[in-house]
Amino acid sequence: MTWSHWQVPPFVTGVFFILGVLTLYWVTYNWLVSWVHQRRLKVADDVVNTWYGVIYMLVFVFSIQSLVAGTSTSWQFMNFQLIAVVFCAYFLNIRVPYYYFIPISLIYMFFNGSLGYWQSWAHAVTLMTFFWVLNETRIKCHTKRDSILLYLLVTIPFGGLLWFWMKLKFNFSWTLFAQEWLYLLIFEVLLYLYVTMLAHDSELKVRLARFASHDALTQTENFAAYTDAMDEYFHRSRSDNQPLSMMMFDIDHFKQFNDTYGHSVGDLVLREVASTVQTVLDANPLPATFYRTGGEEFNVLFPGTEVGDVKPVVDEIFEAINHLEIQSGVHKFNVTISVGVSAVVRDDQSPMDFYNRVDRNLYHSKRHGRMQITVA
Repeated sequence: MTWSHWQVPPFVTGVFFILGVLTLYWVTYNWLVSWVHQRRLKVADDVVNTWYGVIYMLVFVFSIQSLVAGTSTSWQFMNFQLIAVVFCAYFLNIRVPYYYFIPISLIYMFFNGSLGYWQSWAHAVTLMTFFWVLNETRIKCHTKRDSILLYLLVTIPFGGLLWFWMKLKFNFSWTLFAQEWLYLLIFEVLLYLYVTMLAHDSELKVRLARFASHDALTQTENFAAYTDAMDEYFHRSRSDNQPLSMMMFDIDHFKQFNDTYGHSVGDLVLREVASTVQTVLDANPLPATFYRTGGEEFNVLFPGTEVGDVKPVVDEIFEAINHLEIQSGVHKFNVTISVGVSAVVRDDQSPMDFYNRVDRNLYHSKRHGRMQITVA
C-alpha cells in the first residue's frame, strides 16, 4: 500500500499499522493469560501484563527503529514509539522502576548511534519523565469523567517537547515539526478511543465469565467450574502420578435455618460459612480451590497434595466453622459441618469414582452423628 499505487497517504497506513500492532498485543496477551489460567499457574494477571507488555513493546520499538537506526531520518518512526510508551504507561499502567529506564535508554541510544548528541540525552530524560507522569495520571484520573482531557493535557505538551528535541537534533523545518506533532495528537486520540472500546469489551467478557463460573451468593466458584477443574486435575493426576485430595462438606441441619427463620437467614449462613473457609484457605500455603457444588454442599480441591498434608487444613476449617457464631437481628446461630476427605487412588477410573468415595465419607459423617470428619 503505497501512495504511488493506491493513493493512500502514509499517515493513513500508519494509523492502520499502529492499530494492528495494538490489536496483535491484545490477542496474544489474552491468549497468554488464558494459557496461564488453564494450567492454573500461580502467576497474577498483573505480572503477565507487566512483563509481556514491556517485552512486546521493546521488541516493537527496536524492530521498527532498526530500519532507520543511525541515519539522518532516524526520527521517522518516533510517533509509533511514543504511542508504544503511552500504551504501556497509561493504558497498561505498567509500573517500571525509574532506574530500569537508564540501561534501556543507554542501549537504545547506542543502538541508534545517538550517544554523542545532547538532544538525545534531553529526549531520554523527557521520555522517562513522560512515562512517570502518565503512570500517575492513570492512577489518579482514569476513572474521572473528563479523563480524556487530562490524558491529552499530559500527552500533548510532552509530545511537543519530545519532537522539539528531535527538531534541534535533525534541524528539520517548523512545518515538519508541527505536522509530526499533529500526527501524534491524532494517534493519541485514536489510541484512547480504540483502547477504551477494547477495555470495555474485555471487562464485559470478564464479568460474563465470572458470572458463568462463580456462585453469586457466596462468591465461591460454582459446580460448572468444579467440573472443569476436577476433569483437569484428575487427568493430570493420573498422567503425571501426582496426588489430588478433596474435602467435601455440608452444613448440618441447614434446612432448619430456612424453615425456621426464612431463606434470608439461610443465605446469610451460607455466606458466612463460605467466607470463613476462604479465610482459612488464604492463610495456608497449600494450593486449593473452593466451590459451592450444591445447596449447602461445598468442595475444596487440593491439587498436588496428599491427604496427610491436607488434614491439618481440614481440621482448621472444621474448628473455625464449628466455633462460628452468626447473628441476624436478635437471633444468634451456631453452625456445624460434616466432612468427607479422600485422595485419588489407583483404582479410580474417572473423576466420578473419586467424587463418589469422598461423598460416601461425607455421608458416613452425617449418618454417625454429624459434626465430624471421615477420612478414607
